[in-house]
Amino acid sequence: MIDENNKQKGGVGDHLANERTFLAWIRTSIALMGFGFVVVKFSLFVRQLSLVVTGHNITPVKGFSGVIGVCLVAIGAVAAIIGYLRYRRVEKQLLNQAFHPESGLLLTLTLAVIGGSLLLLYYLLPNL
Repeated sequence: MIDENNKQKGGVGDHLANERTFLAWIRTSIALMGFGFVVVKFSLFVRQLSLVVTGHNITPVKGFSGVIGVCLVAIGAVAAIIGYLRYRRVEKQLLNQAFHPESGLLLTLTLAVIGGSLLLLYYLLPNL
C-alpha cells in the first residue's frame, strides 16, 4: 500500500527518478574527468616515447594538451557540483510539490563543454 504522506509530497517514482538523474550527472562528470586525465597522460606518454626511441623530443614543446586535459577535469568537477545542487533543489521542490525547471546551470555546463571541445579542435586541427 502506498504511504499517503509520500504520495502528497511527490511519489516514490519521482524521488527515484531524481536519484537516477543525479547518478547520470556523476557518470558524466567521471567520464569528463577521465577523458581529461587521458589527454594529459597521453601527451606525456608520447613525449617520453619520443625521447626513448629517438633520443630527443620530436613533439613540439608548445602543446595545449595539458591545459585541455586540466580544463576537462575541471569541467567534470563542475558537472558533479551542478548535479548535486540540481538534485538537492529538485528534492526540495518535490517535497514542497512546487517543481519549476531551471536551465541556468545546464546552460553554464553546456557552454563549458562546448568551450572544451573548441579547445580540442584548436589543438587537433593543425596536426591533421
